[in-house]
Amino acid sequence: MSEPVIDAWIQHPTGRFLGHEMFASLRRWMRLEVVPDEFPVALTLGALDAAGVEKALTSAWWGPEGPLLSNDEVASTVAAHPDRFIGIGSVNLHRPMDAVRELRRCVKELGFVGVRQLPWLWGLPPNDRRYYPIYAECVELGIPFCLQVGHAGPLRPSDPGRPIPYLDEVACEFPELRIVGGHVGYPWTEEMISLATKYENVYIDTSAYTPERYPEALVRFMKGPGKRKVLFGTNFPMIQPAKCLSQLDMLELPDETRRLFLYDNAAEVFGLER
Repeated sequence: MSEPVIDAWIQHPTGRFLGHEMFASLRRWMRLEVVPDEFPVALTLGALDAAGVEKALTSAWWGPEGPLLSNDEVASTVAAHPDRFIGIGSVNLHRPMDAVRELRRCVKELGFVGVRQLPWLWGLPPNDRRYYPIYAECVELGIPFCLQVGHAGPLRPSDPGRPIPYLDEVACEFPELRIVGGHVGYPWTEEMISLATKYENVYIDTSAYTPERYPEALVRFMKGPGKRKVLFGTNFPMIQPAKCLSQLDMLELPDETRRLFLYDNAAEVFGLER
């Protein structure tokens, strides 16, 4: 593929991360019976190369029990190939001031360009008070806040991922905050589309879904008023980038929309240079 591609959501996994009990359903979908202790960076880089992905936003994970993929582990991945990987941090919602300080460290010292929190992992919808110091700091730092929207694939309840009313309240109260809702919001995709339509700074990424599974409403939105609001993502290693991109033609996107979806929208939202 000759066109440039940014993958808005991947993880470079560790055995500790991918072997967690809550990912049993994901390992089943991936047909991964044995989880190795270590995953070389070359494995993830090879997956990007096979798909022609130019850059990947590589995420840390922090949950109530502590880091599953630490910010320093992500920084190590980025340092190995800074031309290909870009860091997205994660912080401890239960310790708001520690979270703010860690977020500042991620951006100012590690060079990360955003933060990602998973409402289903915390059991806390995004309008919970514990997120609000993070939102304020994101605005001050000029970085996006990323989260999962829609049902939870791992073995956790899905309700915290419902866009309305939870994320709707956040977008209304923080109009300066750029928000990226990953995983398309299914089965509440139209709620997520309504937020991306209503609010200037709300976006959607397609991670965890291959094009053949994109909801029809999302594809219509991409081809119409949402052409600047949807970012390409895979959620690697759960989905291979090459598989996603091999199905892209079936969407029949206009050339401009395709370019925006694959690269320009992410570059704009995360402040990346070509």
